[in-house]
Amino acid sequence: YITKLHTDMDRGDGHTKYMLEGEGVGSVFVIDSNTGNIHVTKALDREEKDQYRLIATATDRQTGRALEPSSEFIIRVQDINDNPPVFPNEPYIAMVPEMANIGTSIIQVTARDADDPTYGNSARLVYAITQGQDYFSVDAQTGTLRTAVPDMDRESRDEYLVVLQAKDMGGHLGGLSGTTTVTVKLTDVNDNPPHFRRSAWSFSVSELAAPGVEVGRLTASDPDLGENALLEFTIMDSEEAEIFNLTKKDKEAVIVLSKLLDYEACNSYTFSVEVSNPIVDPRYLKKGPFKDQTTVRVMVLNADEPPQFSQVRYHLDVSENCPPVCSVGRVYAVDPDTGQSSNIRYSIDPQSDPEALFRIASDTGFISTVMELDREVEQWHNITVIAAQRDNPNLVSRVVVAIETLDQNDNAPELDRQYTTSVCDSSAPGQVVQVLRAIDRDQGGQENQVHFSIPPESSSALNLSVRESGGVTASLVLQSALEPLPGFSSSLLTLYVPVVLRDGASGLTNTGTVTVTICPCLRGGMQTEDRVPSPSTSLIFSLVTLLSMLACVTTLLVVCALSLSLRHQKRDSHSPFEEDDVRENIISYDDEGGGEADTAAFDITALQSMHRIQHMHNSRNILPSWAFGGRSAVNAADTGSDQRKDLLNIRLDQVTFDLSQPPYDSLQTYEFEGRDSRAESLSSLESDGEKDNGRVVGGMEELNQKFQRLVEIIGGESLDEIT
Repeated sequence: YITKLHTDMDRGDGHTKYMLEGEGVGSVFVIDSNTGNIHVTKALDREEKDQYRLIATATDRQTGRALEPSSEFIIRVQDINDNPPVFPNEPYIAMVPEMANIGTSIIQVTARDADDPTYGNSARLVYAITQGQDYFSVDAQTGTLRTAVPDMDRESRDEYLVVLQAKDMGGHLGGLSGTTTVTVKLTDVNDNPPHFRRSAWSFSVSELAAPGVEVGRLTASDPDLGENALLEFTIMDSEEAEIFNLTKKDKEAVIVLSKLLDYEACNSYTFSVEVSNPIVDPRYLKKGPFKDQTTVRVMVLNADEPPQFSQVRYHLDVSENCPPVCSVGRVYAVDPDTGQSSNIRYSIDPQSDPEALFRIASDTGFISTVMELDREVEQWHNITVIAAQRDNPNLVSRVVVAIETLDQNDNAPELDRQYTTSVCDSSAPGQVVQVLRAIDRDQGGQENQVHFSIPPESSSALNLSVRESGGVTASLVLQSALEPLPGFSSSLLTLYVPVVLRDGASGLTNTGTVTVTICPCLRGGMQTEDRVPSPSTSLIFSLVTLLSMLACVTTLLVVCALSLSLRHQKRDSHSPFEEDDVRENIISYDDEGGGEADTAAFDITALQSMHRIQHMHNSRNILPSWAFGGRSAVNAADTGSDQRKDLLNIRLDQVTFDLSQPPYDSLQTYEFEGRDSRAESLSSLESDGEKDNGRVVGGMEELNQKFQRLVEIIGGESLDEIT
């Protein structure tokens, strides 16, 4: 039972009816229509629905009319503590730096209670720690978790599990509670200095070890993590730092050799190595210096060493043209173990001196030449000298000896190139014909004065002379007028002028030749310097003319050969054929016939129709009168010849002149004379056509008398072929 509805209009006689409408009516709430009592049918959950809006109405049972207006009322569900607190974001993971102070905030947790916070203490929560209270504390009202002890060391323990409880009813007896877990992880700080595993280290290395060889490794440790555990290694002694080098590999320092060692000079090295953290937290400096040192001793092991030269590279020199066994210089090597050179044997690597230009004294190391050297051929000679111990030939050393060939003035000057020039026969005296330049292959030879001259005994000295310009240049000048060449002559006069070049310093001489072409000039004047005239113009023209003539003659011969070939083919195609092989002769040409199944080919029935033969014969004049070469004109119908031959002539005429006819005879594919030709076609295929003998012969006579014989041949042969 919840409540009761009542109206003043109800007299208690049972005529009043109470009705209820709204949320949950019938399912949650029911009403007694006679008394107005309202009951619930099931338990209500405030967290599901905290209130219901209902409408009550009182009506007359007999009339059904409302006794008064409907009224609305609200039924509120009163809360009870039936929901425990819950943590919606569990589980929790939090981090806090190690060595944090007491009370350092770690994380805040929040629980939720579904009960009504405005009614009683059902939703009033308090927080507490049920596990981990030795290291952490929690604010009972806010749920903030804090550190409870100082100096929590991550290196000792890096993770803690804390259980928190939330309880309603303000924590009083009878309240509901919920729990959650918080995993607290300690983050690293640089609170630990690095340390070497040992306070002293000892290594050994051979004196023959090459730079870059590993000598040993030093190991250090740092319990911190990440950048707090970074290590730096340093050699504290400056001298040893130049001989050895440290490279870091993880938490190890690798000692690497930087220079060659010499047991005889120093047989051991002792130095200190320091390890430190590059990043230091000043809050923890009180824990001591964040670095450590150790002592390293490296013992150098003695070994049998190869000879050692006094220089890393030798530079010697020798004059060119020096007679054989000319001294060049000396190389010197000693045994580093004894400091003596008496046990050293010298030799030259044959691969470095393939021409065997030098030799070396095996005991003393003196180098000399075997033959004369020429600086202009090769200035530098790089040879390799080998020094080996006599008692141990496997121990060898090599050194490069660069031998420079010194220059001597032993080369006469010469023209820098082959000069070829031209000059007009009408050039005036004083005309510069060519500028000459000399070269001297000796070192500094271009700085010496070179004298140019033409030998007096040379015939060119009469017309040409040399004018020196100083240094290494001079000009070839026309001294006197030249004798004019015939104007109609196409030939050129060529002079070979000898020029003597003398070195002003050494007096060495050399003779060069300048080619001068004298050409006739119509208008006078000098041609372009250094440009040879084009004497081959007329020759080229003559060659072109000759080639053109040869091409014309060859073309005529080819045309004549083709004409003769065509004549023989036409003569063979007009050979007499037998009466009993008419059709075979028709299909015996180059183009193969279609066979008996070809209805568009030659119709044999035409041979059997005499009427058609006569009609086709009368319709066209097959044999013109001129074809008999002067004989009386004979008509095919009047000769009494065989009708089959007449039919063949008709067919020949058709395929010759009618372009619509199929190609029975492949001879019709050859070219005929053009329409505008005065002689018209000479083909034998047209010998039976509709031609006028007088017109053709007359046209040919007009061309040339040479065609008369050809006309007689064509006329005679045509008549023979027809008859």
